[in-house]
Amino acid sequence: MKYVKQFTIIAFISLIGEALNHLIPLPIPASIYGVVIMFICLETKIIPLSAVRDTGMFLVGCMQIMFIPATVGLIDTWDVFVPNWIAYTVVIIVSTFAVMLISGKMTQAVISLSKKGEKKNA
Repeated sequence: MKYVKQFTIIAFISLIGEALNHLIPLPIPASIYGVVIMFICLETKIIPLSAVRDTGMFLVGCMQIMFIPATVGLIDTWDVFVPNWIAYTVVIIVSTFAVMLISGKMTQAVISLSKKGEKKNA
């Protein structure tokens, strides 16, 4: 029953994101609205982490399965990709390394700032 309650909370937040997507005429996906709402609710303690933690961990654990339909969908459009496969491969490799580099630098900056904050408070 705990999982049903947690999933209901997550689904309700997603529903609010869908509603905002229809109400606000911006090119932002509904899932982004939902993630931002969930983040705000968790940060402000409107929704305690314990209220969604177990189901959230389950959903993150099986997230790879959600990419299978998109990957299979590429088979239908394979003839579009074949002529430019080298360009797509280069873009994928460069963007992957860019994301890794930026994420690493941002993580280092956050850790550095948190250590400075701890020294000031000590």
